[in-house]
Amino acid sequence: MFQKILIANRGEIACRIIKTAQRMGISTVAVYSDADRDALHVEMADEAVRIGPPPALESYLNTHAILDAAKRTKAEAVHPGYGFLSERQSFAEAVTKVAGLVFIGPCPEAIAALGDKIYSKKLAKAADVSILPGNLGEVVDLDHARRIVAEIGYPVIVKSSAGGGGKGLRVVRSDKDLEQALCSSHNEARTSFGDDRLFIEKFVTGTRHIEIQIIGDKHGNVVHLGERECSIQRRHQKVIEEAPSVFVDAPMREEMGAQAVALAKAAGYDSAGTVEFAVDKERNFYFLEMNARLQVEHTVTELATGLDIVELMIRSSAGEKLPLDQHAVRTKGWALETRVYAEDPARGFLPSSGRLSRYSMPAEGKRGDATVRIDTGVHEGDEVSVFYDPMIAKVCTYAPTRIEAIDTMARVLDEVVVGGIRQNLSFLNAVMHSQRFRAGKLSTAFINEEFPHGFRGRPLDVASKRRFVAAAVAAKLARTKRASGISGTLNGPHRASAGFVAVVGGEEFGVTDAYLREGVLFACIENENYAAETDWRPGRPILFLREREAEYAIQIVRLAGAYALSQGGIEALVTVRTPRAAELARFMSKKTRLDTSKLLHCPMPGLVVSVRVEPGQEVKTGEPLAVVEAMKMENVLVAERDGTIGQVNVRTGDNLALNDVILEFA
Repeated sequence: MFQKILIANRGEIACRIIKTAQRMGISTVAVYSDADRDALHVEMADEAVRIGPPPALESYLNTHAILDAAKRTKAEAVHPGYGFLSERQSFAEAVTKVAGLVFIGPCPEAIAALGDKIYSKKLAKAADVSILPGNLGEVVDLDHARRIVAEIGYPVIVKSSAGGGGKGLRVVRSDKDLEQALCSSHNEARTSFGDDRLFIEKFVTGTRHIEIQIIGDKHGNVVHLGERECSIQRRHQKVIEEAPSVFVDAPMREEMGAQAVALAKAAGYDSAGTVEFAVDKERNFYFLEMNARLQVEHTVTELATGLDIVELMIRSSAGEKLPLDQHAVRTKGWALETRVYAEDPARGFLPSSGRLSRYSMPAEGKRGDATVRIDTGVHEGDEVSVFYDPMIAKVCTYAPTRIEAIDTMARVLDEVVVGGIRQNLSFLNAVMHSQRFRAGKLSTAFINEEFPHGFRGRPLDVASKRRFVAAAVAAKLARTKRASGISGTLNGPHRASAGFVAVVGGEEFGVTDAYLREGVLFACIENENYAAETDWRPGRPILFLREREAEYAIQIVRLAGAYALSQGGIEALVTVRTPRAAELARFMSKKTRLDTSKLLHCPMPGLVVSVRVEPGQEVKTGEPLAVVEAMKMENVLVAERDGTIGQVNVRTGDNLALNDVILEFA
């Protein structure tokens, strides 16, 4: 077994590998860019080596710098994690043949066969694995792409041959969008993987995305570890995964697993990998690609099977045989994973960046019959950079049944605190409360169908309004009590009970006889008595309300004259005033919103890749205006109406902040 390994990655996956390696008694070396100098994986590792400036091409994609770090620290093996160099044949060969180290992953030949999406389709067809219609080679140019589309028809999907994580991927539904899709996919693939080859295949709508986890060793043994359901996706990237799939029955699991193993054996596969399938309503499945690496969502398979896939990878790379055969693989219970991203669901899930002013995760471990697992790579005060993927953490739950895992996840998400940037916690929790999701009626179109007009949070119902009013009143009373206890203030003595007018969702609630005493809140809200326990203190980010039958974790942020509350995927602004203050507030003039209809604002911090228009140019609705790159993803900004360009304020290469004005219409 190895004495020391180097992790050629960052973030939560680097932390995850470090944990497993150290548990196995293996010393670890972290590498970092200037942007990650104070990152959690650097702090956790036994040693750390700087490999370059923030851009990935100059650091985490810099083979020479990584191998030099391995040489200097006398590491025996390199684990690439996922993304970056994990599926690069040239990197695996450099590790093994140039540096003389062990690559903890598939052999270079298997990466060449399966990491290359174009070649893997050819191999899958030869191995009698069902594949989607499309070209079995690289797209040469726009004319070639149009000929392919003419044969298979729209909609199609443009993919990067070296891609993964939704990067270099575009769904195209008409000829007018094909050229831009090719351009963006080329750029993303080149930036993320250093390989801009593309291919095209038929895009089948209404399908599920189901994948099979496999693991092999260097002795010719390959087994599969069951399936994962990965259909909840936005921007063509997975956001919620589970194992097993509610849709897969035993015969289907056996058939899919057999095809996945056959494909892996045909490629001489000897590590952890994933075979991905598109599955239609009739349970027909079609090979999409094989990821010749560890997957982000490997955690749910670990929870469902009780196996440590990272440890199996390390042992396989050290030459050990798999400790189990196919008959020994057992799946029990249900595992669920949600990815916490720095992004804004209300703006089409565009990435966000900035400093984590507040950050805390719930405790891992048992919660009744359920188990909570947190994989994260950041801590409070860290900067979420524009240079890398926006994932902050993975929150996982495991329980005897699917509904128990979902209910536990909903409660845990309420306790995840992320401040300073936009994040997707309310969206994830809203999905947990979706009746369609709970019923297991999933497809890759789930998000677009459930939120056709964009995500705006779960609507307030009567119970949540009363609960939010109670939480805001409790906060008001707690703050008033603390202020009255400060010597020398002019607040006067604290009253035992008080009356308020609370406003939530545009609706007024009269509150009388409200008091907070020895951890008990009592209030009469609209002539109905309400009682709950709470130990909240000013400054805490979560206010727990323990009602008679349930406990609610309500996130609370004090703003000027109001409280921003969120719980269960519901977000609301609540004001709490004395009756006299509420009466006077009705006479306050309303703020008029600035007219920004003639401005194109940058929807997130990013780099201007191109400006597609010039002053005086007439544009139609839907035409591209500019392309902005953020966190390795290109975002095409299009015209929302017909008009004439008046002034362009940016140039290619400019770095923009959120809401910077890109151009103005005449």
